[in-house]
Amino acid sequence: MKIVLTGGGSGGHFYPLIAVAQDIQKIAREEKLLGVDVYYFSNAPYNGRMLLENNIKFVKVSAGKRRRYFSLLNYTDMFKTAKGVIKAIFELYKIYPDVVFGKGGYASFPTLFAARFLRIPVVIHESDSVPGRVNLWASKFSEKIAISFSEAGKYFPERKTALTGNPIRNELKAVPPEGAREFFKLEEGAPVVLILGGSQGSETINDALIDVLPDLVQSFEVIHQTGPAKFKLVKDTANLTLMDSNFKTRYHAYEYLANLPLKMAAGAASVAVSRAGSTIFELAAWGLPAILIPISDSNGDHQRQNALAYAKFGACTVIEEANLTKHVLLSEIARIVGNAQMTATMRNNAKNFAKIDAGEKIARALINIALRHEV
Repeated sequence: MKIVLTGGGSGGHFYPLIAVAQDIQKIAREEKLLGVDVYYFSNAPYNGRMLLENNIKFVKVSAGKRRRYFSLLNYTDMFKTAKGVIKAIFELYKIYPDVVFGKGGYASFPTLFAARFLRIPVVIHESDSVPGRVNLWASKFSEKIAISFSEAGKYFPERKTALTGNPIRNELKAVPPEGAREFFKLEEGAPVVLILGGSQGSETINDALIDVLPDLVQSFEVIHQTGPAKFKLVKDTANLTLMDSNFKTRYHAYEYLANLPLKMAAGAASVAVSRAGSTIFELAAWGLPAILIPISDSNGDHQRQNALAYAKFGACTVIEEANLTKHVLLSEIARIVGNAQMTATMRNNAKNFAKIDAGEKIARALINIALRHEV
């Protein structure tokens, strides 16, 4: 049995694919399925260590972006995509997998095109409430379509679309019940605010946090994932901002939170401040109240639509980028953390939204199609 995963360009595409691969291998072990090989086709490995740890073979397939604004790169990238399609057809024909699973994004297009050309069954998953262009196109020939938000259902054929939620890696599905404060050496009694901007960080959130930081640390411990590119700048700026503060030790900056630190941070936190991408589903699984700050110019306005869809469940509040001032951010954090009943309700609503078996459902569908294809 051979299963190809494709997607890429961001952690929001890559990490759910890893989650699905984990569940494919878990089912294979439990049901003693022999010879299950999983491949990842994309323009870059994104996280080679994680592919290796999960026994996933990487195949490089070039892909070009299609930008929504005028750029000469749109023309040169057409040749990258054409080259990628030819390579994907060759590689897929050589492997001839039983099924291809696509997560969307420009990097998935060559492989999905090749799968259609070779008549290999395709399954896709849409993480956002508003689908991207590749998934809208691929939905026309996909056997099954999985969605994370019910709002996305109107864009796809009902007969082959299922609301599964977004796959979450097994190691992130639950937070430790204790030990989080000791892990970060946090003060007892001070509520914890977790600041996340996605795997690459968010300059907008970083800047807003720096503005409010001297006031915020007076009442809260702050764990901040800055993103690798801006870590030194943010850390140095924060140190200057907090130079005369009696509470400067309450600020903890990290360029990236790996699995264990991220779970520990979630276990300690009273509220999270985050973008509105796939992180929503991890926050929901953890039952963590959230303040979402969607990207204002995301493709199809999907981050704003994601945030509003999640807010309907009563698990988060939303601050538009245009309204993101130090006073608004500070007051919203204080309002949520200071109201025990609100916090408890948001935690409960988040857990009701979460679908932690999404990866298993998708893995099961892929295996069933693969088994049928093998006959």
